Amino acid sequence: MEILKAAMNWAKAEVFSSVFFILFGVIFLCATIGFWQLGKTEFSKAFIIPTLIAGTLLLIIGFGLVYSNKSRIANFPDAYENDAFTFVQSEISRTEKTMKEYQLIVFKVIPIMSIVAALLIIFIDKPGWRVGSMVAIALLAVVVLIDSNANVRIEAYHQQLLQAEKELKN
Repeated sequence: MEILKAAMNWAKAEVFSSVFFILFGVIFLCATIGFWQLGKTEFSKAFIIPTLIAGTLLLIIGFGLVYSNKSRIANFPDAYENDAFTFVQSEISRTEKTMKEYQLIVFKVIPIMSIVAALLIIFIDKPGWRVGSMVAIALLAVVVLIDSNANVRIEAYHQQLLQAEKELKN
């Protein structure tokens, strides 16, 4: 029963964390409106489309994660009651897969993408490319910030799952 509580707490923390994607998405969309209404130069007007896209992506990610984790919270008690060992095994498998994805995407691919975007700022002299690169770096920074915290949480949850698996085997 202790692992069910840990699973519920982890999923609730993920929902809370996902709200930050939504918050940053709203901030990007507010910036879009600001650039649209107040932008006078070609450079400031170039921010409109990239910030709109970044804000929309963050909102999609945030709402998608909130929905999936709330669904997961609703299903945890039934899955645990039906077969606690199978529940723990499936959660271990899912957390291992997620941790591998974090290691690849969040800690390798995203930094490389940020470096490429920074190089584009340096070597391309067109406002659209520079602004797009700046917004991409900001978007990627938000993703790394939120997902690095999520990675720490899922690693702790994974350890709890491994401990629960040992206890259920005995």
